[in-house]
Amino acid sequence: MSGATSNPSSSSGSDQSTYDRWRRKFAMITGLGATAEERAAEMEAYHHQKCEKWKRELMTYSPAVVFMLKHLKLAGADVSSADLVCAPCDTDRAGGFSPEAGAVVLCQGKFMGKSHMEDTLVHELVHMYDHAKFKVDWNNLRHHACSEIRANSLSGDCRWGREVRRGFVAFSKQHQECVRRRAVLSVRANPACPDEATAERAVNEVWESCFNDTRPFDEVSRQRDVYTSAVVGVAWTNAAH
Repeated sequence: MSGATSNPSSSSGSDQSTYDRWRRKFAMITGLGATAEERAAEMEAYHHQKCEKWKRELMTYSPAVVFMLKHLKLAGADVSSADLVCAPCDTDRAGGFSPEAGAVVLCQGKFMGKSHMEDTLVHELVHMYDHAKFKVDWNNLRHHACSEIRANSLSGDCRWGREVRRGFVAFSKQHQECVRRRAVLSVRANPACPDEATAERAVNEVWESCFNDTRPFDEVSRQRDVYTSAVVGVAWTNAAH
């Protein structure tokens, strides 16, 4: 009799593959039946996949990210997805900019939600923009302080809701206090900075001019956490996810 016949070994292999995928997923969720190394690898892969997905969406749909990418290109830095690297980080920071590599690192697994990643990405893109347009010397503490002031002010890092979650509540000049505090912390972490007093002095010396410098945005409105760019004529809300 002619006709198709099943291959027992092929069917068995498929069943085994399905079982292995189910076992790995179950082990990742429950922590049972997997080694610590397997659970860590599965979790890292999950965080990387999510980071890459959010990155693609933000590069396509976030008005602030799209706006920054446009102006980076005008400043001579044509940023692609490959320049925004999702990677595990061994610090509490959510991201960073590497002037030497000309790349932004997005610390996978460190984001509270997509809006947090959006704020972080805009923050680091402001650093990248400053580096491309103003030739920042990152060993010069005044240069570093200026870029930190701008990045914290323009990115959404200092929105009222974000500050409340950090445990900082102020009803007068909350935005300015947040920007100043976070800029000092970043400058203090610079290897060229000897102590906190030096970091505070660097921030104070450039505060007025750098806080009021919103380039490439025309203006930034912080009312009710809505950031408005008059250049592109859009308003975008960073609601916590």
